Formats: sequence, C-alpha cells, structure tokens
Amino acid sequence: MATQMQAARDGKITDAMKIVAEKEHQTAESIRERVARGTVAICANVNHKNLVPAGVGEGLRVKVNANIGTSSAFPDIEPELKKLDEAVRSGADAVMDLSTGDDIDESRRQIIDHSPVMIGTVPIYQATVDAIKERGAVVDMTEDDILRTIEKHAKDGSDFLTMHCGLTRAAIERLRREGRIMDVVSRGGSFITGWMLHNEKENPFFSRFDDILDICEKYDVTISLGDGLRPGCLADATDRAQITELLTLGDLTQRAWERGVQVMVEGPGHMPFDQIATNMKLEKSVCHGAPFYVLGPLVTDIAPGYDHITAAIGGTLAAVSGADFLCYVTPAEHLALPTIEDVHDGVMASRIAAHAADIVRKVPGAMEQDIAMAKARKRLDWPEQMRLAIDPELAKKKRGARNDEDAEACSMCGDYCAVKIVNKYMDEK
Repeated sequence: MATQMQAARDGKITDAMKIVAEKEHQTAESIRERVARGTVAICANVNHKNLVPAGVGEGLRVKVNANIGTSSAFPDIEPELKKLDEAVRSGADAVMDLSTGDDIDESRRQIIDHSPVMIGTVPIYQATVDAIKERGAVVDMTEDDILRTIEKHAKDGSDFLTMHCGLTRAAIERLRREGRIMDVVSRGGSFITGWMLHNEKENPFFSRFDDILDICEKYDVTISLGDGLRPGCLADATDRAQITELLTLGDLTQRAWERGVQVMVEGPGHMPFDQIATNMKLEKSVCHGAPFYVLGPLVTDIAPGYDHITAAIGGTLAAVSGADFLCYVTPAEHLALPTIEDVHDGVMASRIAAHAADIVRKVPGAMEQDIAMAKARKRLDWPEQMRLAIDPELAKKKRGARNDEDAEACSMCGDYCAVKIVNKYMDEK
C-alpha cells in the first residue's frame, strides 16, 4: 500500500486528499501537488480506522493540537478519554497521547480507537518506562527496544510519531560549549541525552533512521521530527545547539521524502517575541517548506497559570511567519497535569491564535467569519453573534449573566450603545 506522499507523486488523488480539499475549500489537485512536494502532510495511519483526515501545511488552515495522557501520579485512562472528548469538542485538530502511566499500550489503543482526529505519540516515553521496569535504568535501554516500541505505536494506529532524530552527539557538545540556563527541557530529549552520554554512543533515532523509515512507510506514519534541544527559557533561544539540531532535521526531512514518508518538523519552545519570525523563516528554508509544528512559542517565562496566553501571543506571530501547527499550552503548563477545564482553555487560546494567523495567511473562509460577526454586531443580532463566536457556550454565559434577556444593547453601554445610536441616525438619513 502506497503512502499518501507516494500516491501523490504517482499522480493519484486519494480519498484522504479529497476530504482535506473539501474541508479546506480547495481543489483536490492542489492538495495532491503539495503532498507530493512535502509542504502538506496528511497524517493518516492505515490502522486508524475512525479517523477523519486533516492536512497540515502550506496554504491550509493553521491546525491546533492538544496534549493528554496518563502519568505515574495519575495513571487512570478514563479522565484522559474525557479530556480527549473535550479537546475535540473545543475544536482541536489533533491530540497527542503523552502517557507514561501504568499501562501505556492500553491507554494508547483506547485513545486511538476513541478519536476521530489525528493522534500523535512519543515512542521514547514508553521505551524509557519499559526499560526502567525491565532493566532497571533508562541507560540500559537498547536500540532494538526503541525500534520495537516505534513499530508497536505505528501498528496500533498512531498517525504521527514524535521522534528526536536530530539530537546528535555533536549538538550536545555544542550545547555544552556554549552553555545554557535550562539545558535540555524536552522529556524525550532528556532521555536520549542521558542514554548517549552514559553509553558514549550516537542517538539511535539518528543512527537507525533508515530502519525507522521502513516502519513509517509500512503504516504511512508521518514522522514529527522532535526538537529535543528546544529552548526552555527565553535566554536559551536560538543558540548553536538549537540550530545544529535544526540543520540535521533538514537533512533527515530530505531522506524521509526520498522514501515517500511524510514529515513535520517541530520547533521552539520559549523565545523572545522579536526572534520568532526569524526562527520560522529559518525552519522553512532549512527544511524545504516542510510543515512546522511549534509549542507556543512562549514569549515570557514569568506567567505560570497564564501560559496559554503567553503561548497564544507567540503562536500568532509564529503562524503568520510560517508555522502550520500550534501545540496548545494550558494554564497548568509548568505547574500540573491539566484538568478538563485547562484543556478547554488551552485549545481555545490556540484556536484564537491560529485564526488570527489564518486571516493574514488569506486562508479561504477565514476573513469571511470575521466579516459575518461584524455584520451581526451592526444589526445587534445576538443569536447570530453567539452562533459565530469561537466559544458559543462562554459567550452565551457572559451575555446572559449581565444582561436582561430582551435587551437590545449590552450592559456595557446600555442606553448609550454606539452601534444603536449610529444605526438610528443613519436610518433617518
């Protein structure tokens, strides 16, 4: 069975491409052409049976991902399935399962079976947990342990796999020489870094990349090239370690494309606002237009409890400057495992950032939504305003709490509503 990229290069328009084209208000041929070049990825594992395909990349609506998953402190899968439902209900385009709890296999399978949106997973998390259980330490994990875990995730239906393939010994050496405040903040990156330093060997995700491509080609899994050396604070942004890893990811992108395996590239992280645009353009250049997937970026380090806002500020500029996929950040980032409410708030903040960027990117239909809202406000048409709101339930709640049910204006201005006054005198002329 051909991958989406292989089919596209053969001139074939798949069912998934047709679905993406319809959702994006574009032609199927334009989607096929971009999938063939690698600038659009359709993350659709052949074993994810209830998936509604979506595209990520050039010319498409900016997508939003929500992270869920069990932990050693909270190993129960049921709350995570409820978070999955809330993420989808809130408009997330993808969900990543970051489970590290008691039964990672069962958690992953339930999440994939339950989800109509694309699912991403991080095999190194499970490989690490299993190595500790079976061998006593992360550093005793073998290369074959990692490959077996990757195959397990692919076989179960993960649509994209985050793998830290560009985190090489050379990049770590550059990090050491330059120095950082936060060193390595990526969980997967820390596992691989510790393994390499202890065993004095190259990263298996890099040295065994051809074996990984064999697995991904078999199941049509999109590789999400993880940024193990992403900056964890503003002071560490755009240093030599980060750029060294990015250069390697550019090489690996081309190698994957040569096999017909789709790729997304992951990026920072924490970053001063004035560095974001440059980083987005650099990735697009180095990785030949591959879809770019960013966490935030968070534009300040001092807002725990409000990091969904710091991420949305950075995410808007990132998407305007070239990023195609925003990983949400919840208010609980840096503090705790997110609640269902945190998931909702994180998705909404990222969706607002994504939509603001879609307007600038001239995504079909984006500006039209705002024009429709403006016209409804001009008419003081409250039911239509509620329908058009990105979070209708919250808008209705706020409206109902501080206004009489039949009030024409809102209680902010009351009898002195600017729109009402101008409408009256405009109508008289």
